[in-house]
Amino acid sequence: MQALETATLRITEIFFSLQGETSRVGLPTVFVRLTGCPLRCGYCDTAYAFSGGETMTVSAILQQVARYNTRYVTVTGGEPLAQKACLTLLATLCDAHYSVSLETSGALDLSQVDARVSKIMDIKTPGSGEVSKNNWRNLDCLTQHDEIKFVICDESDYRWACEIIQNKQLPQKCPILFSPVHGSLSPATLADWILRDQLPVRMQLQLHKLLWGEGSGR
Repeated sequence: MQALETATLRITEIFFSLQGETSRVGLPTVFVRLTGCPLRCGYCDTAYAFSGGETMTVSAILQQVARYNTRYVTVTGGEPLAQKACLTLLATLCDAHYSVSLETSGALDLSQVDARVSKIMDIKTPGSGEVSKNNWRNLDCLTQHDEIKFVICDESDYRWACEIIQNKQLPQKCPILFSPVHGSLSPATLADWILRDQLPVRMQLQLHKLLWGEGSGR
């Protein structure tokens, strides 16, 4: 693992907000958004993080995180694991006694992520345009400490996700999240489908978008 003063990452933004998703929804959280992503999901809402950013050492990142009075930190992107030093950042944040979550596409290997990190792993649906990028071996890296997220574009995505949940026995691995694509699929419609089929999932909306709308730094 790289030293804190030499390990560097491209950072799009570091900001303090309410966690908008997952079982941590509503908690004041520092977000560290890394630059770059090898995927191009059709519904992506963080395309501004595909390029640019500022090079920072892990030590400098921790100094910025420490400005805020919270124990919750989320490392996100883009796809944070596209940068190798992300593993160093995650472990260092855990060593500093933060409660750390990682938001990842599920396309890149999770096996080296620090076990103390709560992995929030997407399973890309056909509607995302990136279903072929799912790394199914990552399912073996998940525990009840982690969460799986499906972003649902339409009813076809929903049916596909239901099949994946059943065929891969996902409820035995970790909690499952369903999110409607913001501004595309009606949340009430998705809620009706979940209740009709009695799915063992947690439905979520993006709280930050309900509060502040689209845009960076939220």
